[in-house]
Amino acid sequence: MDFSNLYLSFLLLTLTSRSSIACNSNDQRALSGFSNCLTSNIEGWTSTNSDCCTWTGVTCDNSSTILSRRVIGLELGNRRLSGVICESLAGLDQLRILNLSHNFLQKMLPAKLFNLQNLEVLDLSNNDFTGSIPVAPGMHMPVITYVDLSKNNFVGSINETLCKTLSHIRYLNLASNSFSGEISMSFQLCPNLQQLFLNGNSLSGSFPESLLQLQDLRVLHLEENQFYGALNFGLSNISNLVELDISSNGFSGNLPDVFGNLGKLQHFSAYSNKFNGHLPQSLVNSPSLLTLDLRNNTLDGPISINCSAMIFLVSLNLGSNNFQGPIPESISSCQSLSILNLSRNKLGGQIPYNFKNFQSLTFLALSNTGLGNISAALEILQHCKNLTALMLSINFLDEEIPGNANFEFKNLRALAIPNSQLRGSIPPWLNHCKKLQVLDFSWNFLVGAIPLGIGNFNSLFYLDLSNNSFTGEIPITLTGLKALTDKNISIDGNFPGLPVYKIWEHTSLQYKRIGNLPPNLDLSYNKLEGPIWSSFGNLKGLHVLKLKNNALSGLIPAGLSEMLSLEILDLSYNKLYGEIPGSLVKLSFLSRFNVAYNNLYGGIPTGGQFSTFPLSSFIGNKGLGAGEFSTLQPVESPKQHVRIVGFQFAIGGATGFVLTVTFLFRSGWVFPEPKRRRS
Repeated sequence: MDFSNLYLSFLLLTLTSRSSIACNSNDQRALSGFSNCLTSNIEGWTSTNSDCCTWTGVTCDNSSTILSRRVIGLELGNRRLSGVICESLAGLDQLRILNLSHNFLQKMLPAKLFNLQNLEVLDLSNNDFTGSIPVAPGMHMPVITYVDLSKNNFVGSINETLCKTLSHIRYLNLASNSFSGEISMSFQLCPNLQQLFLNGNSLSGSFPESLLQLQDLRVLHLEENQFYGALNFGLSNISNLVELDISSNGFSGNLPDVFGNLGKLQHFSAYSNKFNGHLPQSLVNSPSLLTLDLRNNTLDGPISINCSAMIFLVSLNLGSNNFQGPIPESISSCQSLSILNLSRNKLGGQIPYNFKNFQSLTFLALSNTGLGNISAALEILQHCKNLTALMLSINFLDEEIPGNANFEFKNLRALAIPNSQLRGSIPPWLNHCKKLQVLDFSWNFLVGAIPLGIGNFNSLFYLDLSNNSFTGEIPITLTGLKALTDKNISIDGNFPGLPVYKIWEHTSLQYKRIGNLPPNLDLSYNKLEGPIWSSFGNLKGLHVLKLKNNALSGLIPAGLSEMLSLEILDLSYNKLYGEIPGSLVKLSFLSRFNVAYNNLYGGIPTGGQFSTFPLSSFIGNKGLGAGEFSTLQPVESPKQHVRIVGFQFAIGGATGFVLTVTFLFRSGWVFPEPKRRRS
């Protein structure tokens, strides 16, 4: 065999055996050391397999020499790993991608990790790391462009050493940690930054001037910190901004009139600050904006949105300010506007007649705005054919809800008009709202029987008719609500205005969308009589059943034990008698139970959740237990009610308006805690 044939044979052998070449021994030792510091196992990493290039999450470079292959990627995100990261991991000196996100790793990071010369992507987000970021003078990561350390417990300041180490960084996410102090001029040393997330920390000081020098910055999130002072007019220098969120800080003064220079800005959120004055002209004429959220400030003056210019505006949230009315008719000409929240402003008057033409509108919140004429409002809004959520609480005070009209809200899924002192009864036109998922008429003066037809709403899972004067029996049709008969309830909540923030009995809860609200049936504080139906046991998906303070009688049905998802059951202040069914101990999710002030007798069930309930859950029943509850003094029935504090929203968009970007949004489905009504 001549030399040329020998060389060809050797080359073919090299190519065919390439895949069998084992990983570099130094890399294997580094990975083994990393594994030894974990308190959990990594599936696929076994001592019987000596080639680490075949291990789960490990990527090797196929262009390595024939002697060994180098590890260039370690991706073990969401593997439920626990333990610490040892310094040995820094031995992977050819590593380009390191992703250990969404695990349970903890303690401090080794400093050598921030001196890997070939690392391009570092994602350690969603863990329990502590301490400061261990960068020091002299460290340098020359090619890294992506760093995500969000959702950990890092502390300390953000100083110039970070940007000196990560000088070519483009994406930096330090959100949801415990960083504090003022931001120095450090970020001017990160000239390539395009996306910066500092939200959810304890950073303070004025708007960081070093950020004003980042010409390529497109996304900036500073929300949920302690920044204060006026916004710098130099904000106009960041002309490539697409997304800016400075919400939940202490910024004050007027919004600067700089938005004419921010020609690419699509999302601007500055809610929960201390801004005052009028809306700047450049903002209300911005042709690029898709979402604008300025709720919970002290802005005033008229609502002067120029719909002729803001042709792409999808979501507008100006709730909880001091804007004066009336609601401008022109706002209905915003052809793309889908979400509108003007709640808690000083508007007054009536809903403009031109809203009949508001075909893009899907979510409308006008709560606590001093509106009048509920009949005209409903007549106009029924023409908004795409309307899915309507929040009108604390308006139309002492008016009568129209009952003889033939309104049609065919796509309405959420209707809330609580705390408005409305008179009348539940109107027949509500039967046309076949898609209703949420209905809240609480804290009004409604009378009459609860219609049987409400039980025919196939999608209804949240019903609050509390604090009215309804009479008669509980409609047995409510025990067959189809959306609640399945324990594994799946609510179609994919419509605007979904995230909800509310206070439930003095506990703050946040729900990302209406579909995450606890399935609820609240008929408390009415004048209902008759039995509690045993067929309530059909509602296996119901979480909250509150029938407090009525005149219900009869036995507590044992069938309630079939409500396997029940978390709250309140039957207090009625005329119930008999024993508490022992089968209720089966309700393993039950966290609140109250049968106080009835005519119950016998023993209290033992076991299950019943060992956790306080004595106040049983007082006022003379024959209950061994008589220990008969000696307790009765107290006035408290008003434990649900106070809805806000309705937030998820929305985003791009040209073509695909709803993809989430912005929190308080709608003003709001009412103060009223005084207890005398019966």
